[in-house]
Amino acid sequence: MRRLPVTERRARVGARHGLARKLASVEEAALSVVALHSSDPATVHLSCRARVEGFEPADLDDALYVRKTLVRMLGMRRTLFVVPRDLAPLMHEACTKALIPRERTRLVRMLEQQGVVTPGGGERWLDRVQTKTLAALERLGEAAARELTAEVPELANKLVLGAGSSWEASVGVSTRVLFMLATEGRIVRTRPLGAWTSGQYRWSPVDRWLGGPLPVVDHDEACAGLLRRWLGRFGPATTTDIRWWAGWTAKLTASTLSAIGAVEVRLGDAQGWVLPDDVEPVAPERWVAFLPGLDPTVMGWKERAWYLGRHERDLFDTNGNAGPTVWADGRVVGAWGQTDAGNIRVRLHVRVDARTRSSIEAERERLRAWFGDVRIRTRFGTALERSLAGR
Repeated sequence: MRRLPVTERRARVGARHGLARKLASVEEAALSVVALHSSDPATVHLSCRARVEGFEPADLDDALYVRKTLVRMLGMRRTLFVVPRDLAPLMHEACTKALIPRERTRLVRMLEQQGVVTPGGGERWLDRVQTKTLAALERLGEAAARELTAEVPELANKLVLGAGSSWEASVGVSTRVLFMLATEGRIVRTRPLGAWTSGQYRWSPVDRWLGGPLPVVDHDEACAGLLRRWLGRFGPATTTDIRWWAGWTAKLTASTLSAIGAVEVRLGDAQGWVLPDDVEPVAPERWVAFLPGLDPTVMGWKERAWYLGRHERDLFDTNGNAGPTVWADGRVVGAWGQTDAGNIRVRLHVRVDARTRSSIEAERERLRAWFGDVRIRTRFGTALERSLAGR
C-alpha cells in the first residue's frame, strides 16, 4: 500500500484547488473544488478572487445570471453551494434529495405546533401553498419573497425558529416554503436583492431559469460521479472525511468507494483513498492565499490536523464553521480579518520564512486594494476573526 506523506497532501492542495497558479475563469474555480460554498454570500466571491486571475464580482454574476454555467443550490450537509451546471443533477440526487423528508416533516410540525394550521392539516396546507407559490413564480418569471407574499397571502404567516435559544428569530413562512421548494429541486435562487454581499435572493422555477428541469440521474451513478469528482480534487481522504463532506451513511460511502474503484493508501497511521489513476507524486510549489470563512478548501476534510496543526479551535467556531484563513504551501499558517477602516489584519500561528512572510504581506495589500470601499461581516465568524477585525 502506497504511503502519501503530509508534504504530498499539501502539494496536491496547491496544484488542484487553483491556489498555486491562478485559473482563467470562475467555472474553473468551481471545478477546482467541486463546489463553492455560498452560505455566506461573500465567501463565494472571495473564493473566486483567491483563485481566478483578475477576478471581479461581475465575473461571477455573468456566470450565474447571464450564461448560467453555474447554479446556486442546496447540497451536502444542508449547505448552500455554487456548482457547475452539469454537477447540479448529480448533487441533487446524491445529497439534496435525502434532505427532503426530514425538512418537510420539520416544516409541517412547525406549522401545526405554532398555530398556522390546525393539527393534522399541515401536509394539505403545505401542498396547496407550494402549488400557489409555484404558479405565482411562473406568472412573474422571477420574484423575491415579498413579491410572492403579495400573490400568496399565506406566505405572510410567521414562524419562530430556535424558540428560547440565543438565536431565536421570527421568520416569514415564505422563507421556509421557498427553502422547501428549492430543496425539492423545483425552484432556484437567482439574483441577490442587493450588492454581492447580500444573502437575499430572487427565485425562479428551475425549468424556466435553466430551460428545463434537473435531469433525472440514477442514484448510484450520481453518488459515483460526485465522489469521483471530489476524490480527484480532495484525495487522499479518509472514510471519515468522505462521510462528513457528503453527509452519507457508512454503507453508502463504502459501496460508492467500491463502485469507483478507489485505491487504499496510507496516511501516517490512518487509511485513506485516492482514485485508481491518482497514485503518482505531485511536485510542490510555493504559494500563499487569503481564503474566506467557509472556503471549500479549509472545509474540505473532517480530519484536519495535517493542514491546521493544533489550531482548529481558533480557526473554527463551535458549530464547525471555518473563519478566514491564511495559507502557505498547502497548510494554514494564520488568520485574517477586515477592520471597519478596510485594513486587513493578520495573525500568524506558525513561523514562516522570509520569502513566505514577504508574499503574505504582498497578498494582504492586494486584498485590501481589491476590497476598496466594500466591508464584509463574516456570517459565521470566529472569535479570532472578530478580534482581528476589531469587533
